[in-house]
Amino acid sequence: MPTVRSVRPEQPSRARWHRRGRIKIASVPAAHPYVQHLSPVREFRDLPRIVRLADPDPANPSRTTLTRWWPPVMLEPEWVRQHHGEFDLFHLHFGFDNVDPARLHELLDTLRWAGKPFVFTVHDLHSAREHGRELHDARLDALVPAADALIALTEGAADEIKTRWGREPRVLPHPHVVDLAAMARMHRRRQTPLHRDRPFTVGLRVSKPRSGDHPFTLLPALVRAVRSIPGAILQIDAHPDVLGPGGGRFNVDLATEIEREKHRVRVRVREFFSEAQMWDYLAGLDASILPYRFGPHTSWLEACRDVGTAVIAPAGRYFGNDTPVFEFRMDGNSFDEQSVIDAVCRAYEQSPLAPVPVDERIEQRQQVAEAHAQIYLGALAGESARVG
Repeated sequence: MPTVRSVRPEQPSRARWHRRGRIKIASVPAAHPYVQHLSPVREFRDLPRIVRLADPDPANPSRTTLTRWWPPVMLEPEWVRQHHGEFDLFHLHFGFDNVDPARLHELLDTLRWAGKPFVFTVHDLHSAREHGRELHDARLDALVPAADALIALTEGAADEIKTRWGREPRVLPHPHVVDLAAMARMHRRRQTPLHRDRPFTVGLRVSKPRSGDHPFTLLPALVRAVRSIPGAILQIDAHPDVLGPGGGRFNVDLATEIEREKHRVRVRVREFFSEAQMWDYLAGLDASILPYRFGPHTSWLEACRDVGTAVIAPAGRYFGNDTPVFEFRMDGNSFDEQSVIDAVCRAYEQSPLAPVPVDERIEQRQQVAEAHAQIYLGALAGESARVG
């Protein structure tokens, strides 16, 4: 329990939030498309305006940033002790992968000391960055029971949370990821002959490997799949560390195999995509591979929905609860090559996939934003969803 201050800060009344017309949220993070798109397109007349604090700059926490938010400064208990007067409620999404569970307990103690409700959106039930589950489970064991309100993205994730912790989160869909104006532009581009007449293209993005990513395990099956589809192309976009000749993880055998298939496989080596480049890349694919053996419902999947790109992903990952996904069998112990080929072929047979209309994404975003405002009001009024 923090001992720096001996007096608990005053907790403002619900009436005060209504009088000033806004609720200030310490959001971890703030500068991420998912979090940014929790704000309404049109403000509500009968609800407080939700204001999310800008992320402190990790390089200089005395200033804020709109770009680099990781590692999150707000997860430091000392930041809460120094800035508790600047926000009404603390909402954690992600970014705590490198935080020791004991440090999270200290953060939660500090929030309780400051009288600040804690809301947690459970994005990752199993971290895609770690092989073992023990450390991430310990973090969740600290966070989930302590939350005044819990949010999940899919019914499957909510069921697991209820089974493991006896908590019932509110299930809210993932909002759009691609900017609405960019989404509308890409939808128009889909109608042009240049887009319609291009070969069926399957995309595999290979960044710096995480423990849950196994993209090259899929490569032989993906090559076989595109061979079976007239004119189809496998587009590999790889980080220089993986396929650049000077990269620390460069694999000569793998590069040679890809070179042998160059009539069906295109390779681009690039370090990072800008946001605009990322959306253009996804919009140029007919199907995108999610090579996760384990991991969460992802913003990548939702971005694919925004631009009309099919998603091919492992079964049983809660990817497909609310979204059509072409699934294959892959987990920590097994991999079914034929199921990958079948998934790619099904995506081809059902192409082109229509994107989610912009108007539907706007309406969904309004509903999600309204639900968040109501959850915040409930947490501030002391209406905790904690069990026991």
